Amino acid sequence: MLTIFVDMMGFLIVLPLLPFYAEKLGATPTTIGVLVAAFAAAQLATAPLWGRLSDRYGRRPMIISGLLMSAIAYVLFEQAGTLWLLLASRLFQGFGAGTNGVVQAYLSDTVPADRRTEAYGWLTAAASAGVMLGPAIGALAKSFTGLGPGYLAAGLCLLNLVSAWFLLPEPKRKEGSTAGQAPTGATRRAFGQVLKRPLGSIGSLVWIYATGMMAFMAMNGVLALYLARRFDVDETTIGWFYVYVGAISLIMRSLFLGRAVDRLGEVRLLRIGALTIAAGMLALPSAANFWQLALAAALVPIGTAFLFPTGTALLSMRAADGETGSVLGVQQSIGGVARMTGPLWAGFLFEHVGIRSPFWVGSVLMVLAFFFAAVVRDETPLSEATPTVLPDAPS
Repeated sequence: MLTIFVDMMGFLIVLPLLPFYAEKLGATPTTIGVLVAAFAAAQLATAPLWGRLSDRYGRRPMIISGLLMSAIAYVLFEQAGTLWLLLASRLFQGFGAGTNGVVQAYLSDTVPADRRTEAYGWLTAAASAGVMLGPAIGALAKSFTGLGPGYLAAGLCLLNLVSAWFLLPEPKRKEGSTAGQAPTGATRRAFGQVLKRPLGSIGSLVWIYATGMMAFMAMNGVLALYLARRFDVDETTIGWFYVYVGAISLIMRSLFLGRAVDRLGEVRLLRIGALTIAAGMLALPSAANFWQLALAAALVPIGTAFLFPTGTALLSMRAADGETGSVLGVQQSIGGVARMTGPLWAGFLFEHVGIRSPFWVGSVLMVLAFFFAAVVRDETPLSEATPTVLPDAPS
């Protein structure tokens, strides 16, 4: 949790500033969409590899390696005097973020299945705390200190690396399990399940994640530009919007998610989360003032607090023993395609169709995610029932 908190704090110091930095270098909304998508493209390319390496060599070395790449990325961000260098910084950020699946696999190694959703909620609550504080630090650094936000983020990342080196242990694997010896072809089998059986127990959860992530990243790709045009937000004030959203996400994941899981179960929360995000994206472009904007924006972190932790927890429960890292790596890989394509079409629509259109399309996508969630059923975790993942196993 500490590692994720500091990592996300550094990430969000620079992320809200990206569109404003890019526009100063001559970028159009479509180009900004490409810059946002570059992060996801790099993450897509590396996520399965990180997951496979973590299954074989351990979670801890991969997490530390990802932190080092992130530190390099933040230095490049601060040094960027051209769009090409800004693009390079985004690629390095994506390389480092490819370890997200490893972090999730780390948690699955250390938490019993019946408490895993709540644990994922706490992990994402730590991330949300970073999301809340990072933009505020970036805004204050930009407004008052004159300290480059990129250098500040890089310093935090290096501090995080040192603390992870001394404080983050390698998780113990189950005695007699195949953990640490990822079965040959585990990643290929997981991809096969997702592509051949999209409504199966593995495939449906991966597609819910991918669809939700595409809509969410499409919104984030143009959000700063939209707020700048509608509400005169600039690089010194955009951070406070992210602070507000991050605070709601933190409260939801740390105080309400565990209770909601106990009362409603993961599957119901999955469906509620999809519909709540859809409502938020539909309401955001209709807001006429800051109060309406605040109410509409609150729906999105509420929905993501329900959707993403429950979906990931359910997926980890259905992964075979020893293949969790590979399955979650595939989730991150396909999610990476969604993260990459979402900002691309969002930037294009923003520039050529209308500034509200990306939000409307995102809302439609979340309705589609709800229909995927409607086929998900409660079932015994596959990892507890059989030692292997069978591509044609019944859902």
